[in-house]
Amino acid sequence: MADEKRTVGAVLDRSLECYPDRCALRYGSSDYSYAEIYSRARRMISVLRDVGLRRGDRLLVMLPNRIEFVDAWLGTALEGVLEVPINTEFTGEMLRYVIRHSEASMMLIDAIYLERLEAIQEEVGLLDRVLVVGGGRPNVRSHVSIDRSFAVASEAADLPTIEEHDPTAIMYTSGTTGPAKGAVIAHRHAYEYARSVVSMLEIDEGDVYYAPLPLFHIAGQWATLYAALQAGATAILKLRFSVTEFWEACRDEGVTVTFLLGAMAQFLYGQPPSPRDAETPVDRVLMVPLIEALEDFRSRFGVRVTTCYASTEANVPIVGTFEVEDPRCSGKAAKGYDLRIVDENDNDVEAGVAGELLVRPPEPWMTMVGYHADPDATAKAIRNLWLHSGDAFQRDHDGNLYFIDRIKDAIRRRGENISSFEVEREVVAYPDVLECAAVAVPSEYTEDEVRLFIVPKDGSDIDLNHLREFLRERMPRFMLPKYIDVVDALPKTPTGKIQKHVLRERPVGDT
Repeated sequence: MADEKRTVGAVLDRSLECYPDRCALRYGSSDYSYAEIYSRARRMISVLRDVGLRRGDRLLVMLPNRIEFVDAWLGTALEGVLEVPINTEFTGEMLRYVIRHSEASMMLIDAIYLERLEAIQEEVGLLDRVLVVGGGRPNVRSHVSIDRSFAVASEAADLPTIEEHDPTAIMYTSGTTGPAKGAVIAHRHAYEYARSVVSMLEIDEGDVYYAPLPLFHIAGQWATLYAALQAGATAILKLRFSVTEFWEACRDEGVTVTFLLGAMAQFLYGQPPSPRDAETPVDRVLMVPLIEALEDFRSRFGVRVTTCYASTEANVPIVGTFEVEDPRCSGKAAKGYDLRIVDENDNDVEAGVAGELLVRPPEPWMTMVGYHADPDATAKAIRNLWLHSGDAFQRDHDGNLYFIDRIKDAIRRRGENISSFEVEREVVAYPDVLECAAVAVPSEYTEDEVRLFIVPKDGSDIDLNHLREFLRERMPRFMLPKYIDVVDALPKTPTGKIQKHVLRERPVGDT
């Protein structure tokens, strides 16, 4: 496989030749063979061509985990259309921003999200077509219901030649000091990301891979589904993660491999112990990050565990092994990658000193091409001939790398990176808020909770229940603050910058 072309099309061609009838994907009660998912992808291409989508165009995709998302991902990759996945919790300003910033010509959306789209008709007017999955009668201009057209579509012929350096997606990642940025991803990048997971988890043709992660996220799309397709394994697609149903699903589906992202492992470990905990076929687990009770997790559930460090922009430059013992360790530099830990001036720091992780891949097109429509952010991220990760690490004398924190002010909750800037932007839209600051506070489930400090306008008495309701209508659930503190003023530097490190040090309940 090392010599095969590293594109989605090449992976599907190989699977069609080697094992067309093998189950590639199980969704609900339906099994889809490798031949069937290839056929469905080509039928999706016909549907997209019929509505005028062409190579180089951008397609926004706002779907839950359903088979049509797989059709759209594979179809756009084969056709040379750039997939632009949208977090299904986006609403209001965040949804408006991605639609406008992506410069997409069309949008594929599930009917269950149409009310959010109807609320921002001005942005809908920028799209040539809105393609609706799942029926309904949308009050959206230029909409097309594609269920029936897909059902009767024939397989597209004369697919274009796609090269490894061709872009395949624009993946929006939550910024740390500004709006989300759209990372432009080449085929080689996505392929190597998935290939790293195949290698780390030792996935092969006999494996059943279950990781209930959203397909709009690289962990669901590349680290799970694409990895399974590359290995010739069977992927299990579920709508969402359920802590109470996870192990039972593994037993029912014969799962051998899984990926636990964010707080998932801690949630599972926090369940009451059961005599059946180790009675599953699960053998290998990719856990990011590792939990403190790593060894107990291994013994309790009878699994091997490894870890890594990955990002949309930087691919998977740090990989662990199944022998990892220190829960703080992310692994060592992946084969071929050059990594540095530097200070604010890009000078190397000594072992044991925290600094920003810089990445240089072994081949071109393995890290992001750049940020869509944002040359300044691209130049900042890729400067001095290195990709700047924005994350702080330490390195020991043996080359082990330890994640410390995000350089800026991002918050990570429920597997999502949250921009404090975007939280604050929504909060200050509330009429009685003068200014605010959002910071991370530790969660008992290994990730963060959002804590909000707000300064009311003079004479205002903020009703926190009303503020929470206001925010629920404007923000995804994972961004909603758990703690809200009303304060008289925010600590600032002489130049007026908010000192968030001071706020982070305040105990919860002490304002």
